[in-house]
Amino acid sequence: MSQPNAPLIGTGNPRRAARESLSSAASRKVERPAPLRQAVYDALLDLIVNRTLKPGQHLVEIELAEHLGVSRQPVREALQRLQTEGWVDLRPAQGAFVHTPTDEEADQLLSVRNVLEKYSAKLAAERATPEDVEELRKLQNEGVAALKAKDVERVVAANAALHKYITELSGNAVLAEMISTVDRRVRWYYAPLALTRGKDAWTEHADIIDAITLGDPELASALMGNHTERTRTAYREHRDAAQAK
Repeated sequence: MSQPNAPLIGTGNPRRAARESLSSAASRKVERPAPLRQAVYDALLDLIVNRTLKPGQHLVEIELAEHLGVSRQPVREALQRLQTEGWVDLRPAQGAFVHTPTDEEADQLLSVRNVLEKYSAKLAAERATPEDVEELRKLQNEGVAALKAKDVERVVAANAALHKYITELSGNAVLAEMISTVDRRVRWYYAPLALTRGKDAWTEHADIIDAITLGDPELASALMGNHTERTRTAYREHRDAAQAK
C-alpha cells in the first residue's frame, strides 16, 4: 500500500518545485498601480479614439505634457504602452505618430465584430425583458438626439452604449469580454462615420430593438449582421475617398 503524502515516483515534490520556482522569480515584483501613469494613458487613448489626435499625427512629448499638465515621463511611458497595443507607431529618429490602420486591419476587426454582434443580438432577443427593452429605447432616443445636435462625440458614445447594452442582455460573460476588447477600436473607426452614417444607422438600431422586443432571435441576428456590415462598407467608402484626395 502506498504511503499517504508520499511523492509520486519520478515527479519530485510539486510543492517544493513551486516554491523554488517562485523563489527564483522573486526579483520580478508586482508593481503597485501608478494613478498618474494610468490617467495619462487613458487621456491619450481617449484623444486618439475620438480622433482629436488623428491617424498619422506626430505626437510631441512636450506638447502632450503641457496639454495634460504633467511631466514628460508619464507621457513617454504612456506612448510606449500605446505603441505596444497598436495605437501609436514609434519611428527611430522621428518620434511617435498615431497609428494609421491598414485596410487589412480594419477589415479584420470589423469582420470579427460582425460575428460577435450577431450572436449577441440573437441571445439578447432570447432573454430581454420589457424593462430591458425600455432601456434600449432610452439609449436609442439618446443617439437620435445626439445625431440631431450633430454632436459627433455624443453620437459615438451613444452608439457604443447601445451595442454594449445589447451585449449585456446576451448574458454571456465570455462574449461580453470579447466584444469589449474591440469596442475602442470600433469607436475609432466609427467616429468619422458618425454623422454621415447616422440616420441610417439609428434606423437600423430601431429595427434591431423591435426584433428583440418581439423575442425573435433569428431576425435580431440577421438585422445586426446587416447593420454591422453596412458600417464596414461605409468605412471602406470613407477610406477610399480619403485616399483619393
